Amino acid sequence: MTVLKLARRLVLVAGFAAAMTQPATAQDTGVSIMTGSPTGTYIQFGRDMQTLMAQCGQQVEVVESAGSLENFLGVRQRPNTQFGIVQSDVLEYMQTFASEDPAVARAITGVRIAFPLYDEEVHILGSRDIASFNDLAGKRVAIGVENSGTFLTASLMLSLAGIEPAEKLQISPAEGLQQLKAGQLDAFFYVAGAPASLFADGDIDGERFHLLPINNDTLRTVYTPGEIPAGTYDFQTQPVGLVAVKAVLMTYEYEMRRNAYHRASCDAVSDLSGLILTKLEDLRETGHPKWKSVDLSAIPPGWDIGACVNRGIDPGYEINCTAPVPAVSDSESDANAAYRRSICAVMGC
Repeated sequence: MTVLKLARRLVLVAGFAAAMTQPATAQDTGVSIMTGSPTGTYIQFGRDMQTLMAQCGQQVEVVESAGSLENFLGVRQRPNTQFGIVQSDVLEYMQTFASEDPAVARAITGVRIAFPLYDEEVHILGSRDIASFNDLAGKRVAIGVENSGTFLTASLMLSLAGIEPAEKLQISPAEGLQQLKAGQLDAFFYVAGAPASLFADGDIDGERFHLLPINNDTLRTVYTPGEIPAGTYDFQTQPVGLVAVKAVLMTYEYEMRRNAYHRASCDAVSDLSGLILTKLEDLRETGHPKWKSVDLSAIPPGWDIGACVNRGIDPGYEINCTAPVPAVSDSESDANAAYRRSICAVMGC
């Protein structure tokens, strides 16, 4: 797929989002973070933020998703969705096409930065007979599911480098790993902050498979050069040079004076923002290893910080912090969650 065709696909998706209404008023405002697949870094970051809010008595739902593009659109149109983690190249291309297409401009209206997070490495796991990224031409390659950041990044990288695989499969990285092991695939892309749990199961044969170096000059100009150190994964005994993109926590520009939903959502955004800023060292100590590389000053160009974020990180802001919320599984039913709340209200937890 060429960059132009990919741009048109984004325009169509964004145009659909523009036709949707803004987040609706909700009587019982919930708080959620759109993340990614169960084996990705996004969902682990989401759970770290969920734990942070739970320590202040606030419940946050961590929502699995296809990835960056779905998360971006979710923040724009999905009720009770105040946050979504998005790749910076998705932001860059949405911003680029917003200047050319009114539908895209409308689709991104109201979406704001909460915090810049960490660099995500572009993992490409392939057969040993594929030496590097430049050798993917004519191969069977999985590029991620549609609406995921992996899909966008893989499509752009292949197009920019002028590399045309024999087949590009739109399947998840987890399915890509299974097909690679079964000999049905030559390589698959996965954009995730290292260490990614998908590669940490100890069941990848280093004699058959390796992470492909990305030493293409064009790509190392467009993307951030990076390296995965030797031993990051059991099958990987040597350092691997590749490229990376920035992960960013996005939010929506809630207006305190608009209605109760906006007020409650703004409060949630402010509270989480204040907690991330004041508890960043705790996150670096107990959360995913990528918290150690979070640079809160690395704001992607062309995007503004949300007003509710600035409200929450103001030194005079008081975070709504009460008794911790009991640990509740993401998959717990509504009935069980309601029971647990009632029991805790009477007996304490």
